[in-house]
Amino acid sequence: MSVYKFEPIYKERIWGGHKFNESFRAELCPNTRFGESWNLVDREGNESKTSINQKVFTIRDLIQKDPVAMMGPNWQTNDRFPILVKWLDCRERLSLQVHPPAKVAASLNGEPKTENWYIVESDPKAGIFLGLKKQVNKSTFESALERNDAEKLCHWTETEPHDSVLVESGRMHAIDAGNLILEIQQNSDTTYRVYDWGRMGADGKPRDLHIEKSLRCIDFNDYEPQINKTSKEQGIITIAKSEHFRIRKINLPKTAKFPVKQVETDCCIINPVEGKIDIEGLNLNPGYTALSPFQSACEIIALEDSTILLTDHFAGQIQTAN
Repeated sequence: MSVYKFEPIYKERIWGGHKFNESFRAELCPNTRFGESWNLVDREGNESKTSINQKVFTIRDLIQKDPVAMMGPNWQTNDRFPILVKWLDCRERLSLQVHPPAKVAASLNGEPKTENWYIVESDPKAGIFLGLKKQVNKSTFESALERNDAEKLCHWTETEPHDSVLVESGRMHAIDAGNLILEIQQNSDTTYRVYDWGRMGADGKPRDLHIEKSLRCIDFNDYEPQINKTSKEQGIITIAKSEHFRIRKINLPKTAKFPVKQVETDCCIINPVEGKIDIEGLNLNPGYTALSPFQSACEIIALEDSTILLTDHFAGQIQTAN
């Protein structure tokens, strides 16, 4: 098979909503708040699954069966798949948080995580917190936390559909209510909660904070970072690039075709965010993720006017393409 489609793993979250039912027809329990859909993941207890000839295989099964065919010649057989793909339904504001940079993660028994958000839906006046306001330092921020008054020191910016936001490890951040986001990140699940706006958890008690660890991780020189305002113009553009991954966006009119392997040198993650596409006879809608292996070629056909994100250039892979 030249492409694999994986089944989402839905996660209940106190800040979640019902967009997976409304936007993706997921048919989840309407009385439960689902905040995350893990679409491509290789972690113990959470492994993405796909069906081949009525047999179920995990992403780990596929890699171990033929590592080079799936991932390329530089792949180490025991490595986890390096990327985690999520959808986030943010009905309420998420906590103010930070992920540890590589230089401090090991000392905290954590994993570094850089991630990128692509804003698919955004309510009027919705936004995100990203970095610090100018002239804020560690001392003033720590004092504000002690006074329960940290919000006014955080940089807030309004969001719109098609925005792309690179959140490097060490960058303090929070997603505000009213955003539906595709998140592409390093395969890590380490998050330190800095501040939670006085919210109570499902048990009626305040959720745990990780102040000491957070202060060791926050980049206190990260002032008012800008977000990438992308458009719906036809063609292909790079919307995020880091040492861990590259993300490109393609806008295709109905019936247009895009041969993925003409511009790829390694395996490629395919995420439609608008419209509907066909990949080698496999229909793919927003809310689902597909993977085109290294030793494979596939062609995307737009069944409707469509926007697709392609992710490649994973850490440890061959990265010769521009």
